[in-house]
Amino acid sequence: MNIVVAIKQVPDIQQIRIRNREPVLEGVSYTIGKIDKNALEAGVQLKESSQSNVIVLSAGNEEIEETVKEALAIGADEACLVIDDKLNDLESEKIAGVLAAAVKKMDDVGILLFGEGSSDNYSGQVSSRVAELLGLPQVGYASSILLEGQTAKITRQLEDEEELLEVQLPVAVSILGDSNEPRIPSVTQILKAGRKPQEILGLGDLDIELSGEKTVMTLSALAPETDRKRIFLNSAGELVAALQANGFIGR
Repeated sequence: MNIVVAIKQVPDIQQIRIRNREPVLEGVSYTIGKIDKNALEAGVQLKESSQSNVIVLSAGNEEIEETVKEALAIGADEACLVIDDKLNDLESEKIAGVLAAAVKKMDDVGILLFGEGSSDNYSGQVSSRVAELLGLPQVGYASSILLEGQTAKITRQLEDEEELLEVQLPVAVSILGDSNEPRIPSVTQILKAGRKPQEILGLGDLDIELSGEKTVMTLSALAPETDRKRIFLNSAGELVAALQANGFIGR
């Protein structure tokens, strides 16, 4: 059985600077989204318990060939990449269509795993859209998955309770961001990642056409304004007094 984990290439948040309340992406490297790593970890754990095969699926420009090596080092067995410059900044509706078309070309897919939302826009739509396009049942907010033959027992975390669901495979599942601790690959695993198989597809290889204008446009992405008091302190005693006056420490 194949376990397919969809990942998205996003800017490394730790490297993003803010200038005039706007993010500066120049010179920022790209990486796998943090929550997508939770989904990948869930897939690798399922592989280890069920002797399955993990395929990483991603769509974007040529840079994803480097980014996906991290996923292969973490434990994925192979990668399927849809590469085309037209895929840059594609909205959720269209990227879901691309991913669904790629999955249709795969054999014996038992589970599709997604992060609950991407690290950049966090729309949380792609997993549900792909499930709809493929006609699969979909379970969201999953914290754990247990496979028993052709049945998956999935625990999903709600605001004030847990639900235990049983669903027949194949199924699409979105994984919570705090459901596990993604492993860090060793140097040996990183070196071996480059030798794992990668299938490269173009839009022409898929039964899909990207047409129409964007239905969702980002008008602005501004950091919150901060109102600094600009209090100048001349000693540790003045610092303690200021913190006490503002209720940060007790008297």
